[in-house]
Amino acid sequence: MIENSPIWVVSDVDGTLMDHSYDLTPAKETIKTLQKLSIPVILCTSKTASEVKVIRKELNLTDPYIVENGAAIFGESLRSVNGKIILGKKYEFLEEILGFISKEINYKLIPLNNLTDQEATKLTGLRGNSLNLMRDRHWSMPFLNPPSFLEERINICCKKFKVDIFKGNRMSHLLSINSNKGKAINALKKYSNNQNIQIIGLGDSPNDLPLLLNSDFRIVIPGIEGPNLNLLGQLKDMEFILASEPNGYGWKKEINKLINKLELI
Repeated sequence: MIENSPIWVVSDVDGTLMDHSYDLTPAKETIKTLQKLSIPVILCTSKTASEVKVIRKELNLTDPYIVENGAAIFGESLRSVNGKIILGKKYEFLEEILGFISKEINYKLIPLNNLTDQEATKLTGLRGNSLNLMRDRHWSMPFLNPPSFLEERINICCKKFKVDIFKGNRMSHLLSINSNKGKAINALKKYSNNQNIQIIGLGDSPNDLPLLLNSDFRIVIPGIEGPNLNLLGQLKDMEFILASEPNGYGWKKEINKLINKLELI
């Protein structure tokens, strides 16, 4: 479908397509509408491939999906590349870099995968086997958000070690400079040989900035307590839509409005 469709919906998951209780219900009917219109729904998330497989099954999605903040793209339709496109560096390499940065700033940055089950559940709300799926990570390094006064020093380290860090609402993500959500979108466009695509991009945090920058229609989804002001600040000179409702409710409302506006129904 991605090769032929003139429009893709590319969406973040946590805080965007669903709330932090992981409820996908609000968006389900709209996703069915998009499928009837042959519009791909491409999940673009910090989650692992193992986690996204569960979500895709619940939503009955068959389109490619971008995982680990753009470090890898998977999909049954990506046959010519054995079902995956890898853009990121291996987890072990990034773990070493995180250690180097910790020494440079004299502050221990803690990987998400190093948390105990209890600590990880408190942070993410996940428990049981869902924690195992979350830890099945190969090309990105999420870690606990450091104090804001360290951000400038961390950014200097990123240049030194040739990596990027993207801050989400609940954690930060260390990636190789060759991978982020925007670069993954462009890699998928190149693979599909479909350059005349209009992309409807949806996100909720600064972590989604590369996704939104590489979209034709930018939709910012607020949380229960309102939108992420950091993300709004980074988008202030660009055209974007701020959803009037949070999470999946805002997602479905703005997608429905946009497909009607574009006269796709």
